Amino acid sequence: MSPTSAPEVTAPLHLVVGDESLLVERAVARAVTAAREADPAVEVAHLPVGEITAGVLGEVVSPSLFAESRVVVIENAHDASAEVTTLLLDYARAPSDGVTLVVVHRGPPKGGKARKPAKGGKGGGAKGDALLEGLRSAGATEASAAGLSDDQRADFVRSEVRQAGGRMTGEALGLLMDAVGSDLRELAAAASQLVSDSGGQVDADAVRAFHRGRAEVTGFAVAERAITGDRTAALESLRWALETGVPHVLLADALADAVRTVARVNAAGRGDPYAMASSLKMPPWKVRKAQGQGRGWGDEGLTRAMGVVADLNANVKGAAADPAYALEYAVEQVLAARGSSRR
Repeated sequence: MSPTSAPEVTAPLHLVVGDESLLVERAVARAVTAAREADPAVEVAHLPVGEITAGVLGEVVSPSLFAESRVVVIENAHDASAEVTTLLLDYARAPSDGVTLVVVHRGPPKGGKARKPAKGGKGGGAKGDALLEGLRSAGATEASAAGLSDDQRADFVRSEVRQAGGRMTGEALGLLMDAVGSDLRELAAAASQLVSDSGGQVDADAVRAFHRGRAEVTGFAVAERAITGDRTAALESLRWALETGVPHVLLADALADAVRTVARVNAAGRGDPYAMASSLKMPPWKVRKAQGQGRGWGDEGLTRAMGVVADLNANVKGAAADPAYALEYAVEQVLAARGSSRR
């Protein structure tokens, strides 16, 4: 900006809706960055909604005597009382020059169902939703920070890889999500590191190399090797996972999920993963993966395997005297069930 140009005007009201912490942080950071582009000396203040009074709010949003701009971030706005809701909405109708108000609210998102009032009637619930709708009516710039579905998390990872300057294969995407899970912060960190380590071309081998130990201890490698009939690798992975302290329940859940996913995909018949994804309520990459894993399985074998993982669920939750032995026995039984399907 030249010395003679007019200063850039930033949006005075920002609304961040959702409770996915990484997305909340990024949305707030974008609002702060926009304010700093207009004024590098902008002050940033974070204010929990529970600390707001008429005096406190008046102080932080009052125009500065020295013409200093500021960003005020209101946290946990869904817990606002009726009095604080009134204060914030009154301000939103006539915001101060040089002040950017960023309100972080759990939701619901646009078009979502309103939440029930909090027990005891203290803040939250309908009162919090009144603030949300009031800010929308006041013209707040809205950013979504809601939790993501499986498909959206897959898109998130692809975007993270692209922004880091890389490209990712579909197989690598599935392996990464299996290894890391659903935590967006960890997915973002892993995507960035993989692009750096692989020179930008993130394929299945890069993910396996980077997450070799992690994939094993999450239980997904145990399940994948059992479901595809690799007995030696499945048992080795299971023993390593047990030695490193992975909870028995997580290992049992991974095996059950693999069996049930293959059973559902096999029952749906062959077809385009993208076309099947909607009816199966699975991301396309998971359908494609299950189609590959389902080769060699028949209906009878899958029925047997379903019974095995159902029993395992009870065994790791206290029915068995030795849950580690129950896990190893279940893996052997799943392998046997797959073998019986091929006869």
